[in-house]
Amino acid sequence: MGWLYGLLMLIRNKLYDLGVFKVTSFDIPVISVGNLSMGGTGKTPHVEYLIRLLGEDFKIVTLSRGYKRKTKGFKIADSNSTVADIGDEALQISKKFRNVIVAVDEDRVRGIKEIQKRFPETDVIILDDAFQHRAVKPGLSILLTDYHHLYTRDHILPVGTLREFKSGASRADFIIVTKTEKPLSPLIVRQLESTIRPKSNQQLLFSYIKYGVLQPLPGVKNHIIPEKINNVLVFAGIGNIYPLLDHISRSVNTMEHFQFSDHHEYTTEDFNAIKNQFESMLGKEKIIITTEKDAARLAYPELPPQLADLPILYLPIEIKLHHEYRKGLNDQIRDYVRKNSRNKEIH
Repeated sequence: MGWLYGLLMLIRNKLYDLGVFKVTSFDIPVISVGNLSMGGTGKTPHVEYLIRLLGEDFKIVTLSRGYKRKTKGFKIADSNSTVADIGDEALQISKKFRNVIVAVDEDRVRGIKEIQKRFPETDVIILDDAFQHRAVKPGLSILLTDYHHLYTRDHILPVGTLREFKSGASRADFIIVTKTEKPLSPLIVRQLESTIRPKSNQQLLFSYIKYGVLQPLPGVKNHIIPEKINNVLVFAGIGNIYPLLDHISRSVNTMEHFQFSDHHEYTTEDFNAIKNQFESMLGKEKIIITTEKDAARLAYPELPPQLADLPILYLPIEIKLHHEYRKGLNDQIRDYVRKNSRNKEIH
């Protein structure tokens, strides 16, 4: 079954390569961020990395399909948007970066054309989760792969998590191994280079997660967070929860967790289970921690009443490239946008 699915994807990609299926290029910088697997590599945090990199000098629009939203067609995020309108990842970006236009459209070609029509001052469009969307030819393509689940060691669906054969990685300009340790040893770098074997026209880079300061979940009522936290209940609906659990476990005595599927749509039963589990934990020096993406799903339009009285915080994250690779990537991306932007004369 997996080989049949993979064969269909291989034929599809070949038809795009041969021009049988139309591929559209645009006269505006387009950067694609994606992966070969079903998720969990950190696409949205890497999109946020690009926003931080380019945001001071360029006018940015992000475009995704708005996974699991209840709407169709082209939508722009605004202050009233919810997960049902635009999806959790787009909502997270729109809440975090007020100066960035966040758009969703399941048809990326149509979405880019609509962006050009509505926002002609746009300097660059960043496509979130678009590696398999061959109808758009990006100017730069960034492929992500999780250090603990490299695509080179994975298999095609349904045996593994790959959405296409590993050979699809050849379309990427940059391959970033995500969630690596800090510091990054030269031995690990050599092992990864030998395993992934990037082509001569590709650059292999390495990123890690920088955890921020715990933030109250929007909508929670006044509560007292203990000065010393011994016990933590973690819940998350993300692709891979293990880096979060590893990070939190280093600073607490006891940790319990609920792991839900990526983009999980929480139910009343889930909320009750979280509340009951937290209340059953011994001691008073305890809190609940979730992720920033889950915070977007839970807090907008309003926090469920079962959670409002609980000490729930979310843990923001930021992506960093290891310093020996950071300047090279940053300079190349800035130069690409500057040289290809229609508004380049003002930069």
